[in-house]
Amino acid sequence: MAGVGLMQGKQKLFYLPESHTDMIFAVVGEEWGFVGSVLVVVGFLLILWRGIRATVLMQDEFGRYLALGITAMLVIQAFFNISVALGLVPPKGIPLPMISFGGSSLLVTLASLGILMNISEHAG
Repeated sequence: MAGVGLMQGKQKLFYLPESHTDMIFAVVGEEWGFVGSVLVVVGFLLILWRGIRATVLMQDEFGRYLALGITAMLVIQAFFNISVALGLVPPKGIPLPMISFGGSSLLVTLASLGILMNISEHAG
């Protein structure tokens, strides 16, 4: 339920390919347990909710489509990474936003979230 503890996981050392990118959700599940896995999923559901809310409330058509595109980009990317870790789809090489290793992916994700927050603030 609570996992083996932060940095105590053994699967990432020998058994998981690309554990720092493609299989990071499996590492989260092992180290943080069910609670950590649910928190990650709830975080992405929160992004989905705020993005859809901004899309619906935005008066400007460009802002509406921008919010929808950024939300879809982040949530679909997270869905595919979690699906790969659960074995539902074959590995694609898609990182989990804000969690996987990689500077360029993190930079683009954080810039996109900043734009989405700005749109959400102006939407009301």
